[in-house]
Amino acid sequence: NTDKVVTLIDECRDMRLHILPPDVNSCEYAFTVHDDSTVLYGLGAIKGVGAAAIESMLASRAQHGPFTDLFDFCRRIDLRKANRRVLEALVRAGAMDSLGQSRATLMASLTAATHRAEAYLRDHATGQDDLFGGLVSAVRESSAHDAHAAHYVQMAEWGEEQRLTGEKETLGLYLTGHPIARYEQELMAFTSSRIVDLKPSRDQTVVIAGLVVAMRTMISRKGDRIAFITLDDRSGRIELAVFSEPFRQYRNLLVKDKLLIVAGTVSVDEYSGGFKMSAEKLYDIDQARETYAQRLVIGIEQPRAGNGFIASLAHVLKPFCEGGCPVWVDYHAVNARAQVALGQEWRVHPTDELLHRLKQLAGHDRVRVIY
Repeated sequence: NTDKVVTLIDECRDMRLHILPPDVNSCEYAFTVHDDSTVLYGLGAIKGVGAAAIESMLASRAQHGPFTDLFDFCRRIDLRKANRRVLEALVRAGAMDSLGQSRATLMASLTAATHRAEAYLRDHATGQDDLFGGLVSAVRESSAHDAHAAHYVQMAEWGEEQRLTGEKETLGLYLTGHPIARYEQELMAFTSSRIVDLKPSRDQTVVIAGLVVAMRTMISRKGDRIAFITLDDRSGRIELAVFSEPFRQYRNLLVKDKLLIVAGTVSVDEYSGGFKMSAEKLYDIDQARETYAQRLVIGIEQPRAGNGFIASLAHVLKPFCEGGCPVWVDYHAVNARAQVALGQEWRVHPTDELLHRLKQLAGHDRVRVIY
């Protein structure tokens, strides 16, 4: 039951118990105890992976030992029970990380691995191993590592967002990270508190950020639609009430798994004894960045300023113009340094996509938003 698993894992974290990710080489069907402070994830809790497929894996592992790589894994399990959809779920859940390749490479290599396994099974079924079976098996095993490695389709590793999305879809939760983590330093610039540190604010507005982990809507006594949202920022959770007017204004932002920045007031929840919050304004990360940013600064070293760099910079900025955020160029030469503010026509919407493209062009540490 995924909902119960999410709740129990949150409780484990509160108790400082470690949850090791699912692993085809060490985990069982159910959750198991590794030591006094560590729990091994149950393979049966991966969405889309049935009991028959897991039993096939566990039987092979018990009889022949750990799987050495993806090709060995596909050759040794029953692919009629563990089809392509099952294998993809195992990769996205991180259950094949111990096979020595990135998740992107494993996913790209599934076709080659399954074709190779099917060819092996056909050879075996037609008796090609019979005459010199022992010798053939020995030769195969001795050369397996080199042969299998040559057939991997090498790919650049997935970004954190894609990795975590895969975990959320197969496990029901973010296990090896949290989508809010990459924004934490930035969020400190325009939030006034973490959820765990909130205090009743009465008439004073506070600003927090969090991921929408649960949401329900209802009709008020006046006939207006309102929403109650649970926000999570890794430090804690709080229920957020979005009443009729904010609901009408911001309803397009009220989406599960979305990062929201919320301005509102905090009060005591008499029912639970904790705190609750009433929303006045809501932003997604792009809107909050544009609201609170003073400027976007791009660092350029003199050697990189030539070879069409300026034209490339203009090409990257242009689709994001007509925004409200000024753009400055921080130029470094051998004997001089200057900060140049670009004209009004180059004000931009400082979205995630723009920052990503600028970092690819200028360097990851050369792009920053000043608040």
